[in-house]
Amino acid sequence: MTTPPETDTVPTEKTTVPKGLTNEVGRRRTFAVISHPDAGKSTLTEALALHARMISEAGAIHGKSGRKSTVSDWMEMEKARGISVSSTALQFEYLDHTINLVDTPGHADFSEDTYRVLTAVDAAVMLIDAAKGLEPQTLKLFQVCRHRGIPVITVINKWDRPGRSPLELLDEIEQRIGLTPTPLYWPVGIAGDFRGLLDVTNDEYIRFTRTAGGATIAPEEHMSVEAALEREGDEWTTAVEESDLLIESGQRHDEEMFLAGQTSPVIFGSAMLNFGVHQILDALISFAPPPGPRPDVEGHPRAVTDPFSAVIFKVQAGMDTAHRDRLAFMRVVSGVFERGMVVTHAQTGKPFTTKYAQTVFGRERSTVENAYPGDVVGLVNATALAPGHTLYADKKVEFPPIPSFAPEHFSVLRAESASKYKQFRRAVDQMDSEGVVQILRNDVRGDASPVLAAVGPMQFEVVAARMKAEFGVEARMEPLGYALARRTDAESAPELGRQRGVEVFTRSDGVMLALVSDKWRLQYIEKELPDLTLEPLVAAAD
Repeated sequence: MTTPPETDTVPTEKTTVPKGLTNEVGRRRTFAVISHPDAGKSTLTEALALHARMISEAGAIHGKSGRKSTVSDWMEMEKARGISVSSTALQFEYLDHTINLVDTPGHADFSEDTYRVLTAVDAAVMLIDAAKGLEPQTLKLFQVCRHRGIPVITVINKWDRPGRSPLELLDEIEQRIGLTPTPLYWPVGIAGDFRGLLDVTNDEYIRFTRTAGGATIAPEEHMSVEAALEREGDEWTTAVEESDLLIESGQRHDEEMFLAGQTSPVIFGSAMLNFGVHQILDALISFAPPPGPRPDVEGHPRAVTDPFSAVIFKVQAGMDTAHRDRLAFMRVVSGVFERGMVVTHAQTGKPFTTKYAQTVFGRERSTVENAYPGDVVGLVNATALAPGHTLYADKKVEFPPIPSFAPEHFSVLRAESASKYKQFRRAVDQMDSEGVVQILRNDVRGDASPVLAAVGPMQFEVVAARMKAEFGVEARMEPLGYALARRTDAESAPELGRQRGVEVFTRSDGVMLALVSDKWRLQYIEKELPDLTLEPLVAAAD
């Protein structure tokens, strides 16, 4: 991953900071790609890895019959459907920088998983389909970025296909989300006739050459303004006039405004053809912020030079079918991580040994010896860890928990065969610990019939598919007639349990939830029994 820190230390007022730590932090860029389903997110993720020369050929090949799965989509369900339903981490080097790219689920049903990823990154690339513009899922994820203060770089993808005009797309961004777009690279040629990019900063033309199926890096030719005009004629003139119009209206990149979340640098490209991908990486290392202080649970900033600390943002099993192990993804917040170091698990106060630490590239892994703030490290078989947990060395620190979203879909889960009950229980516990779904129980239904609560119904499909593939358990789902979930307490539970259209459960984290049939039933109970506790949960759009 990187070389170990030098043993010499530089004294500070608070503690001893390993020499070279500040330089290593400055080299890190940790970001996520967010988009609506089918905007090309996983294809872009792989194109970025291709340009960093981590892979020799992209997996996305034109034509349905020849299409391969991307390196970041490892689950069989993802390969079959061509969508991402889990988050994965990719780490690679680019121009003396260490890039930590966390790929997120594209489907809205997995917005909770995406939210967890966004707690672990310092910037985001917002991917927009050139033909469709801003879509509902993109808007929701942008609002999460805005709420968390995450600066956003905008990429208009699929410019090799027919689409809308560039000025119309930028106007939509400004009008609908209040973010001022500041183009860095402007397209030469209309959507569907992608010839190259006008480099707004350096005032030159970058012309791309297609490769077979877009499987390899597209060659670039850098041309002067005069040469560009001679070659492209009116298309070049139009590109210059449009970009000049935006600059004259004040839409020029300003780093301070970008980091404040007021503007967004814009790049046009085609992930499928590998056009504009190198420019995205350059923008990330030039403009995206390196890791910085992160507030702990009490609101105090944890400096990157403080002793080691990390937050768990994702737990995933089943990535390695040969070993069936469980991987906890941690984002290093401060200090230097050294494999084998004994740290403390903040939630239990117990020591935790980090002997099996790995860096992840899709489904592939390699042992990591050292990691720095911003790095994402996988801890193998970390059964005690769950999303939102904190690990630390030296004095105790704990970071804010990651909230669970309000579920909107509910099903009873049953094993088809009673002889598989032990495997069934292990599978349920596994899905619960990863946060794939929320597991609800009560005395009436018992452990043999837990209730699954999900943000979207596709989460149920993932549970069924993984139970069969990883545990050999055939399971069936029986939908429940509830539409809402509210937090309640032990004092309110007995009376709520007597109400028609209400059932009370306890979630695995100890939180009591009342499931209600519909909003009208909820309104009636709140009006007639105002003293009962019925608190809203975090909504997926928050």
